[in-house]
Amino acid sequence: MPDPKGAVDVDGTARAAILARRDLVVDLARVACILLVVVIHLLMIGVGIDDTGAIVVSRPLEAQPWFDAASWVGQVMPLFFALGGFTALTSWRSTTRRGGSAADFVRARTMRLATPALVLFAFFAVVLGAATLAGVDPALLETVAAGVGTPLWFLAAFLLVQCLVPVLAGWHARAPRRTLAVLALAAVAVDAARVATGVDEIGLLNLVFAWGFVQQLGFWYADGWFRRLTFPRLVALAALAYLVIWAGVSAGWYSPDMLTNLNPPTVPLMLLGVAQVCLLTVLHAPLARLMETRPAQALVFAVGSRAMTVYLWHLPVIVAIAGLSLLVRGAAPEPASPAWWASRPVVLIVVLAAVWAIALPLARFERVPTAIPEGFRRPAGWAIVAAAVLAFIPPFTVMQWFLDLQLALVGTVLLAASVVLDRARRPAWSKA
Repeated sequence: MPDPKGAVDVDGTARAAILARRDLVVDLARVACILLVVVIHLLMIGVGIDDTGAIVVSRPLEAQPWFDAASWVGQVMPLFFALGGFTALTSWRSTTRRGGSAADFVRARTMRLATPALVLFAFFAVVLGAATLAGVDPALLETVAAGVGTPLWFLAAFLLVQCLVPVLAGWHARAPRRTLAVLALAAVAVDAARVATGVDEIGLLNLVFAWGFVQQLGFWYADGWFRRLTFPRLVALAALAYLVIWAGVSAGWYSPDMLTNLNPPTVPLMLLGVAQVCLLTVLHAPLARLMETRPAQALVFAVGSRAMTVYLWHLPVIVAIAGLSLLVRGAAPEPASPAWWASRPVVLIVVLAAVWAIALPLARFERVPTAIPEGFRRPAGWAIVAAAVLAFIPPFTVMQWFLDLQLALVGTVLLAASVVLDRARRPAWSKA
């Protein structure tokens, strides 16, 4: 958040006031999660040329013998949902203090997610449509589309639990322990039913229960509960969470790969959330000191203000750069070879630069204004609910059936309808 050129003391005071109201460690953790996701996806996509000159496509990171163990650390989506809970509760309380309602909150959250998603789905519709008309191999197109659409599951899960914040925040205010316990028990029951029946679709209920539980941890973090625990208790609670995960994995109920436990979401993600919030709290003091420095603030604010754009567009950029590297002699070594691993830092810099270039014009779509202008009125309640449902459907269908041209086209239409439904309305009398 750089100061304007020629800023005066008033601007510095305003900046200090903004910083005082924020937990900058939360901003830092959110940015770290986003960047780690970019690195993981970069290492999971292997496209290169082997010694015979043939194109090789593989997933090098997942082939490593240490990958399962590393996923217990690298699976940071629970922390991201907990941080989202912290921000959501803070925003919800601010909304109610200003006299806003649940409808206002849901509308704002839907607009902030649907608008950048609309741009991405429209892009996919155009690119996949053009590739189809150009006669690109359907099998290759299907593989690429499924890969670049993988991160879209997040939009469905995050939007769902964010829209439930007014309800869950009310439960949290009245009975925080009971609310957390009910969500946890419901998630365990869903997992038990899924394992007993072999029907994975049952696990989709944990989009509400498992992710709702993790989001609720963010509520507890916002209330300072974790900060009131001593260092030994935080470490012990984190260790206990990992121990319970290990027990579930040893019993054969869950995969040792925490990425596999992501879809549908399972109880290990809840336990990872507990451990990660505890460890973040343990590190809060040194991280807070780091965030007192101007360079750290500048980096975190620069990336954080474009976080959704970076998340949504980084995988298409990685795939595009991997494809282009095949056209440059020596730029696409065989995946998992020593040369391939050695080239990853350079490729990461190229990817981040390309994503940043894309984010410059596109970040404005995630900063869409949600306030109702003077002389306008808020959409009706049914329109706000319909907009949230329409925004949820496209990423949910991609999560279930993977991205293709048809889903890209349908998703573009539904997301456009969601954005239109959430727009402020002019009073009926002003149209005369």
